[in-house]
Amino acid sequence: MFSSKSSRRAVARIATVVLAGAVCAALTTGSAGAIVNGQDSTQRYPSMVSIPVTGVDDPTFKGFCGGSLIGSQWVLTAAHCVDPTLVTLDGTVRIGSEWKTSGGTVRSVQKTVSHPGYRNGEGTSFNRDDVALIRLNRPVAEKPIRIADKPGRPGTPTRVLGFGTTNDSPDLSDWVFPDRLQELDTRRGAVSECAPGYADSTRLCTISQVPKAMACNGDSGGPQLQRDRKGRWELIGVTSGPGAPGVRCSEGPGLYTSAPAYAGWINKTMARNG
Repeated sequence: MFSSKSSRRAVARIATVVLAGAVCAALTTGSAGAIVNGQDSTQRYPSMVSIPVTGVDDPTFKGFCGGSLIGSQWVLTAAHCVDPTLVTLDGTVRIGSEWKTSGGTVRSVQKTVSHPGYRNGEGTSFNRDDVALIRLNRPVAEKPIRIADKPGRPGTPTRVLGFGTTNDSPDLSDWVFPDRLQELDTRRGAVSECAPGYADSTRLCTISQVPKAMACNGDSGGPQLQRDRKGRWELIGVTSGPGAPGVRCSEGPGLYTSAPAYAGWINKTMARNG
């Protein structure tokens, strides 16, 4: 999630060689990868979605984004995960499994809708309106997650999920992409805890509660969760990118598109395309 368009080509080439065709994370501009220094999932997350993608610059490169089931036939993800200038969807998604390539329910992608304001970019213009919807060809039985009415205040405990790289070494040959879902306990950060101009009312600054840990390449589109008053998980964020420039995933904050901020657009889009 942290590479530029020019470096993406090199990353795709290197990753394809190093992993010898193994499944790896989506390396798109502004995408976040696997969770560094997270842990294996400790419970079931029926709404977790894995989304296989193919790189546009190098069609031999196979990767993944994450997503959240928010309706029986709808998945919420990052717009850059369905951006046709960056990736091509492989046509199916997997819902409700702790394993990236097995279990859960597989459905075909019927349609994708990106927010009309989405722009892929870098720095303070980084992935504005980075949110998109995927309509499945048929409903699923897994329970969708509810979008929170609003994110908790800064300091609120949260959790992020993903299948991204667990190692953010500068040497791409050291990257490791787990088959099992990873989770990381985080918290809402204040706007001031991300670099100036990065976080705002639509982009949540996110801070790890574990040292040297954060989402990274391959986690793009995945969920950030918080507990509601009854202790149930609800969705507040969509993994979008880094919260500061020029730092490794584990050394800086993360930036998450606020799902509550886009609830109006989400509901109208699902109603129009139902």
